[in-house]
Amino acid sequence: MTTEQPASNLIGPHTPVSNHPPEEAGGILLAKSVSEPPSSGEDSAEAAGADGTEDVEGHAKTEAALAELFVAPTSTELRDIGEATFGPPPPEPETVHGPDDRVQITNTAVYPWRAHASLLIVAADNSTWIATAWFIGPHTLATAGHVVFIKNSGVPGRDGWVKSVQVMPGRNGTSLPYGSVTSTSFRSVTGWTSSGDQNYDYGAIVIPTDLGNTVGWFGFGAFSDADILASQGNISGYPGDKPAGTQWYDHRNIASVDSRKIYYDIDTAGGQSGSGVYRIADGHRYGTAVHAYGGATTNSGTRIVLPVFNNYLAWKA
Repeated sequence: MTTEQPASNLIGPHTPVSNHPPEEAGGILLAKSVSEPPSSGEDSAEAAGADGTEDVEGHAKTEAALAELFVAPTSTELRDIGEATFGPPPPEPETVHGPDDRVQITNTAVYPWRAHASLLIVAADNSTWIATAWFIGPHTLATAGHVVFIKNSGVPGRDGWVKSVQVMPGRNGTSLPYGSVTSTSFRSVTGWTSSGDQNYDYGAIVIPTDLGNTVGWFGFGAFSDADILASQGNISGYPGDKPAGTQWYDHRNIASVDSRKIYYDIDTAGGQSGSGVYRIADGHRYGTAVHAYGGATTNSGTRIVLPVFNNYLAWKA
């Protein structure tokens, strides 16, 4: 059941909700665009490219793997969580436009790649699904609303908050350099949970540990149209059309923006729902949107505008 919490300045479709009451409504409406800083976590981190993209050419860097305490689940046959709400994709889904430009990340045990997490989701009817999320704080990951709350599936007992999410930071196939942690605490907003409005398709996962202090996290911000359009868009996540549990990255110019979404011709596939769409500014990584949808000519993500920023700031705290 959706639990709605009172909010003095976050009302309407952005009203925060949680499956884990009591949940304090947080965030203060700010007078101008702002951003939260990232953290590279412990140990090694990779420098960002000078052109606003990640330096991943060749993938010949050494993996700084830690002791592996868990064995990753086999998920070859698992489907993208988006199908639970929106149904199966068409026979030829148009999320890779032209040649597939995605490249595999194999050095996933260093920042920023370890701040992306592969997700194994158990829905209310015990069906299992895959998706992606990204750390925004010590115990909070940003993701799409449809990752944590299923709408209008048509399957008895499936709709509503998912039962659990297994979070696997920096997963690389069967390798889990930072183990895994299971969450049963989720966040979204009424625009998604009550209305299923794609303009409000964002949410969060709260884990019971401070693993983000180890793997690091991305900053996030409500940036102007001009700043976003002048930036390269970067996406890394766990697509279901590649070998199970492998991380893939792509970048490209932002195509367009509106008041709720960001559009881009960055190649993605099912399983990458919830990935961060991020820009690199002064060598730091800031999320600008949450990837959620594919399209015939562009893919799109839920834009981090001021109410979204305020909610993520509260959920991070």
